[in-house]
Amino acid sequence: MLKQFLFEKGISKSALTDIKFSGGSIYVNEEKENVRYVLQEQDLVRVVFPHETTSEGLIGERLPISIVYEDSYVMVVDKKAGMSTIPSREHPAGSLANAIIGYYEEIGLQSTVHILTRLDRDTSGLVLIAKHRHVHHLLSKQQKIHEIKRTYEALAEGSLDDYGIIEEPIGRKKESIIEREVRSDGAFARTRYEVKRRYDHFTHVQIMLDTGRTHQIRVHLSFLGHPLLGDDLYGGSLAKINRQALHCCHLTFYHPFLNQVFSFSSPLPDDIKRLLHNADDH
Repeated sequence: MLKQFLFEKGISKSALTDIKFSGGSIYVNEEKENVRYVLQEQDLVRVVFPHETTSEGLIGERLPISIVYEDSYVMVVDKKAGMSTIPSREHPAGSLANAIIGYYEEIGLQSTVHILTRLDRDTSGLVLIAKHRHVHHLLSKQQKIHEIKRTYEALAEGSLDDYGIIEEPIGRKKESIIEREVRSDGAFARTRYEVKRRYDHFTHVQIMLDTGRTHQIRVHLSFLGHPLLGDDLYGGSLAKINRQALHCCHLTFYHPFLNQVFSFSSPLPDDIKRLLHNADDH
């Protein structure tokens, strides 16, 4: 049956309900059919999902965004430091989500924001965005089994061992909305790192996440006694840089529609490059 075929293609029960009641359609050989239709070999199935409406309160803004890659299904953007991924009470406008809605309005895409790999406001680098709900659903399944891979580069205070695995549970710090900490009742979290180069007062490290907890890299390195440069929330010094020296430099995922692995890279931003260059001169 068509219903079973669509389940096998990753279309969920709730998505089928949405198609039925919210303006979508299913075609077989360009004829509208219901999900009880029995498929024959060589049948061509086309699914039209309902138009999505923008989340309430999310206003489109025409802000510059650096699009690294885009097709009908996904976007990869290079987020600058100082831009929130989504609006918050402290920063209700100017976020990446606002910018994406503004861009969708410009190109005439009726969708809302589906951000798969969020970054903290002051972390720069690559962000993966699904352009439709079904794409988001398929990529979220990859995310749950850690098939979306991200690599970061960071500058941490002091001198770290050549390699390390930090496996410490992370939870919200009591009496704080924002801050997280290593705590026994926290969620499982594992961070792997490798030293790229040591400098007089800090270490340039490459970091791979096996889990995606809020502030995970920042909390784990602070727990080791090596907070990120510029991360004053977790004990880092602001003497050399005024934001956490953290950048998402590589992103890899399997494209569920083009059936191939995509990998993207982003060079270190100017503030981190300048800091490394100045350290080389001393």
